[in-house]
Amino acid sequence: MSGSNGSTPPLSAVTTLAPPSPFPITSAEPWSSTPLLQPSLPLPFNLTATKSKSATSLPTTAAHAIEALASSLSSHVFVYDDALGSGFGQESLTWGMEGKAAKGWEMQARPGAGLVLLGRLGSPLGGSTSAASQGGVLTAFVGPQGLGLMSQTLAQLPASGEGGKLVLQVPGLSPLPSGAFTPSLYSLTPALSGVPTDSENLAVILSSTPKESVALAAAAYSVKQHIVHVFDHSSARELTALPAPKPLGGDLSLATAFDRLGVKYFDYFGDACAEYVLVCLNTPLAHALKAFLAQTPRVGLLVIRVLRPWDEVTFLSALPNSARHLHVIDHVADTFDRGILYDDVLGTVLSGSGLTHSAVHKVGLLPEKLVEHTSRPAQLIARLYPALPAPASVHAQAQAQAKKLAFYTAPNSTLQETIAHTFLLSSSVSTRLLSAIDAFSHVGGVALHRMLLHRASEDLASVELPVDNLFPIEQDSADFVAVADASLLKTHAVLSSAHPDAQVLINTSWSAEELAASLPPATLAQVEAKHPHLYTFDLRKAADSLIALDAGKEEAQEELETVLQLVAFLRLYLVGAGGETAVDKVVRAIYGSFVAGVALPDVLKAAWGNLHEIVLPKYEPEEKKTNENPLKYFEFNTIAAASVPAAKPAPVPRVSSWHEAAKLLMFRESTLVPSTTDTTEQPTALRPETEERTYLVKCTVNRRLTPVTYDRNVFHLEFDSTGTGLKYAVGEALGIHGWNDEQEVADFCKWYGLDPDQVISVPLPEGSRGARHTRTIFQTLQQVVDLFGKPPKGFYAALALLAKDRPDAMALRFISSAEGASMFKKLSEFDTVTFADVLRMYPSAHPSIEQLVELVGFIKPRHYSIASSQAVVGNRVDLLVVTVDWATPSGPIRYGQCTRYLAALKEGQKVTVSIRPSVMKLPPSDRQPIIMAGLGTGAAPFRAFMQHRAWQKSHGIEVGPLIYYFGSRHRSKEYLYGEEIEAYLRDGVITHAGLAFSRDTNKKVYIQHKMQNDGKMLNTMLAGEDEGVFYLCGPTWPVPDVYEALVKSLVHHGEKKRTEAEEYLEALKEDERYVLEVY
Repeated sequence: MSGSNGSTPPLSAVTTLAPPSPFPITSAEPWSSTPLLQPSLPLPFNLTATKSKSATSLPTTAAHAIEALASSLSSHVFVYDDALGSGFGQESLTWGMEGKAAKGWEMQARPGAGLVLLGRLGSPLGGSTSAASQGGVLTAFVGPQGLGLMSQTLAQLPASGEGGKLVLQVPGLSPLPSGAFTPSLYSLTPALSGVPTDSENLAVILSSTPKESVALAAAAYSVKQHIVHVFDHSSARELTALPAPKPLGGDLSLATAFDRLGVKYFDYFGDACAEYVLVCLNTPLAHALKAFLAQTPRVGLLVIRVLRPWDEVTFLSALPNSARHLHVIDHVADTFDRGILYDDVLGTVLSGSGLTHSAVHKVGLLPEKLVEHTSRPAQLIARLYPALPAPASVHAQAQAQAKKLAFYTAPNSTLQETIAHTFLLSSSVSTRLLSAIDAFSHVGGVALHRMLLHRASEDLASVELPVDNLFPIEQDSADFVAVADASLLKTHAVLSSAHPDAQVLINTSWSAEELAASLPPATLAQVEAKHPHLYTFDLRKAADSLIALDAGKEEAQEELETVLQLVAFLRLYLVGAGGETAVDKVVRAIYGSFVAGVALPDVLKAAWGNLHEIVLPKYEPEEKKTNENPLKYFEFNTIAAASVPAAKPAPVPRVSSWHEAAKLLMFRESTLVPSTTDTTEQPTALRPETEERTYLVKCTVNRRLTPVTYDRNVFHLEFDSTGTGLKYAVGEALGIHGWNDEQEVADFCKWYGLDPDQVISVPLPEGSRGARHTRTIFQTLQQVVDLFGKPPKGFYAALALLAKDRPDAMALRFISSAEGASMFKKLSEFDTVTFADVLRMYPSAHPSIEQLVELVGFIKPRHYSIASSQAVVGNRVDLLVVTVDWATPSGPIRYGQCTRYLAALKEGQKVTVSIRPSVMKLPPSDRQPIIMAGLGTGAAPFRAFMQHRAWQKSHGIEVGPLIYYFGSRHRSKEYLYGEEIEAYLRDGVITHAGLAFSRDTNKKVYIQHKMQNDGKMLNTMLAGEDEGVFYLCGPTWPVPDVYEALVKSLVHHGEKKRTEAEEYLEALKEDERYVLEVY
């Protein structure tokens, strides 16, 4: 199989990946002080012991390293939602929850949010909360937008020292209105508005490469001052070999720490006698300009690494005396924004320095222009210095030195990291992998992974150029392109990034003819113009031909597929270094002789047999069609995507006539109509989409238990189950398959322009044997589709693709992105918008009824504890329900869908129900004491317990004690089933009751207070030989207080130490003797 046209690529396989076995692996030992830090993927099993003695690096990302350092060196970690939206802070929160590191706190980026940090540091402005406590270190991850809201916090920071120290780790990334991202730091201007330029209490430092970001992040914990560390977001996400940061010691001044690191406050590059000097923050743009101006006469570049404290003397000493024009490049929010750097430089020049004759020019870069100038700095230079000749750039040389690989995959792919690790294990290659996700241009999203390979001996300055500069998405510079989903070639300009004569690997089972027939003219034209070497790889066929010993394990299958793709890639890449033999050596060195239980020779054989070079038929251009959709270009608009399973062809809803509906109903297997003769058959037509058996019961009682004037509507329901075969055990729950409100559905149909009487056939989920709901549109929206439920993020993303108005599309894209997390949270948790609300908010996003049904999904059953014992009530089921309603900030009253449905039930009305097991089970022995604690409608299962115990006693069955604690606000209004309980007390069914009505006395009394009074009894029942069982049902808020009451009873009356009491309760949980059902 031919690998290329025979010419050696800019960085050949021979020079970058010779296959010695085993590869040297870089050592993680210098990182031993940071145990949280791990390689981005587990290292291959037989390489962990093969460590290079001189190596001091680890394959990971600067983002991971910064989080590991912060969590290891802090007493508390605060993570603001805008940082989470940028992909930072989640690991720290997880480590904190797992007890591996400092506790993490999730915060909202809003005005005044930084006051929490002041409170922790003991500032009077922040409240009385004590500090990080006495000398501790607080770390906060916050994005540029959140930082811009912290001006008051930064201006009021107390002196660092005994009261604690604050480190803000700030990833330099902000969202644009379009949903794309920018590295703009314009928010530094408002953030530092109240901080003196010469402040010695707060330092603002900037880093722009992975190595530098880790080094300065670590240094932040060694200096005395509070620190704001702004690091480049893009390079921090690069997977590369990172050296361990240099140990600096502690309690240092910033100047001392920088001296020990060997870095400066200000770095000057270029002509020592420059007439023109660009002044720029230490960002990727600075690196791009540095490379572009390296050999340009009369022009220099001054890079700002320390913004606060502003050191005028050091700044002036870094400038050449020849400078006559200083162009200050500032990040600005709009054309009226002054920017923070311009004022600092202008003030310094006007302060009486020797440069007073120099002119200071403001160059404000808007957020949307920053990425453009970083990837194409020549445009900025030409704009500023049109009279100067084009500079002799080292940029083109740096581009030629790097081998560039592009992988278009699903967002959850690990293939690119596996390939990157293959190179990272080689000491002869410097490897960089940067991934980005476009969540909106393709269903399920598409990820672009750019990999740069350099010789390890190459000039460091060119290696550290931004990826966007060395490997722009829009330029045809990729030497190798892999496409995991061939359908992308139909919709996206994937081949625009491919260099002429590049290798292109497509995962598909199509032949050359089939591929050519499926591609649009624009893609075929690119193939004709660039003459790429095309290869197809049938991954599915290759994987299916192998039977893993770990068959049935999803992880084994994923590993096998990843390795098959790695083999296909290496077969093309190593064509000049030994071909198949070299691939065998490389893969064997990493994985050994077996992959997921399959012998390596079999894996290689399967890969070779399904990898083919193809030549497309010559493309003959035709007259362009007016309705031909242009190819889409990749846009970075999402940091991380949830794992998305591979899309499978699925049946879709379809609108039909009554005649077509009648045809469907003629075939039982299509609609799952129940038999009229087999009474034991599941009546799936009621709710065929659910796995639970469903029953049709009749409402016989709907009685309000609380006064009509009371603000809580608690009501009692009874359902007749005669003839349905419904059986339930004490403590089980009843699933109610509720309907949407009739008037709301009618109003929606009218607004949306739907014919409510038109028939629609809705397919059921996988596993339903092809069954379908066939109803009118009105019935479907009322009975089946969760139209007034809470929409997930995916709904906004799907609507964005359908929106016809650009503002609607942009808003929907933003809400569905990681950066729109705050807006999504507001809509979901505070405004509690429904699917219908969102459609009204963005009317140009108007899916058809078929699309709408598919996007929204089905109404799910709500489960309620059964408040009756079937042994007592027979063919009847009782429920205890409280109506759920609430006011939103915008005014409208919201209602819980199912409680609203139940509250409106009339006697005789039929309801579809199902049964679900519960944790509220009776103990194995009737003699075991039962202790019940119910709050409000949490009394429901305990009414069933009481009925069952009363029935047992009436049948002469010996039973143990029954203790009942109940809590609500008022005895006269909310003593639920009070008459029954008083009768049970008189009859001895209930041994003891602790009733707490919190609003009936001046001092509020809750059930935990009643339990504390009964501490001796509780200890005897729970810790004694009778092995009592404790149950709690109701809201979550009293759980800690109830737990504390039980601990105290065991300590004070059981002679246990507190730790022993807590361990005893944990053991009761394991034995199902401490049972909670809270909501």
